[in-house]
Amino acid sequence: MTKEKEDQETREEEQAVEREPIPVQVTDLELENLRREASEFKNKYFRLLAEQENTRKRLMKERDDLSRHSARNVIADFLAPIDQMENALRHAKNMSEEIKHWAVGFEMILGQFKDILDSNGVKPMDCVGQQFDPHLHHVTETIESNEHPPGTIVEETLKGYVCGEQTLRPAHVIVVRDHKENNLKESRPEEDQDETNVKE
Repeated sequence: MTKEKEDQETREEEQAVEREPIPVQVTDLELENLRREASEFKNKYFRLLAEQENTRKRLMKERDDLSRHSARNVIADFLAPIDQMENALRHAKNMSEEIKHWAVGFEMILGQFKDILDSNGVKPMDCVGQQFDPHLHHVTETIESNEHPPGTIVEETLKGYVCGEQTLRPAHVIVVRDHKENNLKESRPEEDQDETNVKE
């Protein structure tokens, strides 16, 4: 495109912008229809923009949720080896000096694993002395106790972990059972015997 042609097009555009408006004959009904159509197109345009933005946010959320879910699954797979390493190191304290020296290196490796968990927002639960929560804990045994109220966790048999507000692995715990449950269980054999006598 030559310089002269570009200048000519520029002048034509300026003239088109600067020209006086041409009066046209439009009835009030036509004007009302034009305004209504313009308003409808405008509303449709804004709705499409909103739908597009909502779709974009939903896709981003689904992608983030998928990434977090995949990361949690990978991290959860490391918990069992960490448990085994912790148990082995606890027993190593009663072993020979040579094994204790080996244990020092494994304690450093275990510390690195825990640092990785912490950097990914994974925290161990502190359960002992807390009240049982079915969303966080899994009961493996119930015991009687006069020192703690019913529902109190007195021992943790498997450490639980949380990631943010979600439970990565529930803690396996021993809980104080309600005395009413014991009384109910003790009364059932007599009731069953009474029912048997009635049948006879």
